[in-house]
Amino acid sequence: MPHGASLDWLNFLLADVRGGLGPYVSVFLLTEVGWDQATIGAVLTVSGLIGITMHTPMGLIIDATRWKRALLIGGVWALSGCALAIAWKPTVPVVLAADVIMAVLGGVFAPTVAAITLGLVGPGRLAARLGRNVAFDRIGNLAIAAIAAAVGTAFSQRAVFYLVPFFAALTTLAVLSIPAGAIDHERARGLDIQDPTLPAEPPASWRVLLTHRTLLVLAAATALFHFANAPMLALASQKLALSHPGHEAALTSTAIIVAQLATVPMALLAGWANVLGRKPLLVAAFLALPARALLFAYADEPAWIIAGQILDGVGGGLFDALLPLILADIMRGTGRYNASRGLISTVQGIGGSLSHAAAGFVVVGAGYASAFLGLAVIALSALLLVVLAMPETKPRPE
Repeated sequence: MPHGASLDWLNFLLADVRGGLGPYVSVFLLTEVGWDQATIGAVLTVSGLIGITMHTPMGLIIDATRWKRALLIGGVWALSGCALAIAWKPTVPVVLAADVIMAVLGGVFAPTVAAITLGLVGPGRLAARLGRNVAFDRIGNLAIAAIAAAVGTAFSQRAVFYLVPFFAALTTLAVLSIPAGAIDHERARGLDIQDPTLPAEPPASWRVLLTHRTLLVLAAATALFHFANAPMLALASQKLALSHPGHEAALTSTAIIVAQLATVPMALLAGWANVLGRKPLLVAAFLALPARALLFAYADEPAWIIAGQILDGVGGGLFDALLPLILADIMRGTGRYNASRGLISTVQGIGGSLSHAAAGFVVVGAGYASAFLGLAVIALSALLLVVLAMPETKPRPE
């Protein structure tokens, strides 16, 4: 496939940039700086809610712009600045500002890569290519988790943050290896171009984001899914860090590695969604989440918690590959593909941000087991919504 290697490297390296932060921030603030779980959860909630208000506008910008490569390059260097700021001055104002920027960038990276992918390959080959994107993204997470474990153990947790600028430079090279002229920007925004010699149809009104029933069902299910999923790894990492001091970076990285190993085959399985259908795979993704929450609620040994991360790989691998594919099905012909991704990212961020604060306060007041049981209930409600209200979106053969 043209430019396939460039997309492979882009997804691999972009995962390394993002993976230099992630759960390491909360563990670093808890064990090195001395913050408590409630403070960490509150900062993540406030910054998340501020940042995600920009996700839908960012989707509209991604739809409209022909500078998609520049968005990625600017984003990775902004993320590098956030990493260095947290490492150098981990005070509440600095961490809050950095987390706001990181939350905004959460609405840039994945949608822009998905848009570039659609613009390069078109809808017919999108399922297989998106599955491959997620597989290489997860392999990148594996690489950075192993590197972060080695660096954090050999030097300090603070040293992990200095990896981000290094991988930002490599990501920039990967982005520039994709020729700007190879991206069909009309197709990248979801316009169904049948005859390139004719003028393109104008995009639908943005109000389609608020009136499309299937999109709204998917948005609600996604919000519940991420409310349950967002704090789970951070809480599990905190639980392991407090019971095994001195091994925080290694245990956190091991938990990530196990999840990513399970994610790679799941992402490739999602590449068969044209054959298997979207909904059965989506149900499997949502089923893994409550099972994982229940396991974390009752497991205390590191081996069980780390093994439970296999379920994170199943749910995350399938969901992350299916989401842009299902949105391409739903929004085909509207020209609002990336705006719809921004809307989903917004509700996803709302769910995730609120859950960080809620879970943090529950842990302080009632312990980790109660927090995980509450997350399991939310995850079950998300599963029921998908089973009962989400239709199959695979296009019918013409």
